[in-house]
Amino acid sequence: MPQEKVPFYRKLWILLPLGMIIFVILISGSLFRIMGDMIVASDRPSPSDAAVVLNSGLEYYPRLIQAADLYGRGLVTNVVINGNRKTDSLRDLERRGFKRCCPWYSDAVSILTMLGVPEAKIIRISNEDAYDTVSEAEVVGRELINRKWTTVIITTSKFHSRRAKFIWQKMYGNHLSIFMVSANTDPYDPNNWWTDGRQIRWVLTEYGAWIFYWWKEIKGI
Repeated sequence: MPQEKVPFYRKLWILLPLGMIIFVILISGSLFRIMGDMIVASDRPSPSDAAVVLNSGLEYYPRLIQAADLYGRGLVTNVVINGNRKTDSLRDLERRGFKRCCPWYSDAVSILTMLGVPEAKIIRISNEDAYDTVSEAEVVGRELINRKWTTVIITTSKFHSRRAKFIWQKMYGNHLSIFMVSANTDPYDPNNWWTDGRQIRWVLTEYGAWIFYWWKEIKGI
């Protein structure tokens, strides 16, 4: 008995699942790239009073390298670092006699001076209670204004730059001209972040931080 010929339109159904998979892959890549780009901000800076190296988040060393580069190019007069975070557990240990082996700023100052920033131009701000970008900005921003500075360049990781710029602009935009320059040597790649487990954590954490920030704003916390 001759085999029944399969109509052409039925053959197309066989290709539909494959086409859907290809479509999802293409769309997903585009959406992921948009997600990766949305959290990055970088300005063309003007000569400024200081480069402010943010300490909240990850990938701190590329930020120091970027600040030293800004100083070496003559774009900033000073470099500002902050740190000395303390938890209740650390404070308890200090009360019981624990002493750190060296000051909190030692490594950062050593790196900056090695990269050409004179130690006299490195401003160190102890910021014991900073736990996020907002609480960090509260202390550091006040110090900048107290020094009568008017223009600063904020340097942080690429994946943290959009949120950091938004927060600093909202808090100090009426007092300071603020430029954002994300760290060039930061390994974050907005076009391929979803292929690397470490970068996936960065992006998900950053979007989570945006949600938490807006939740606090809505609640008035």
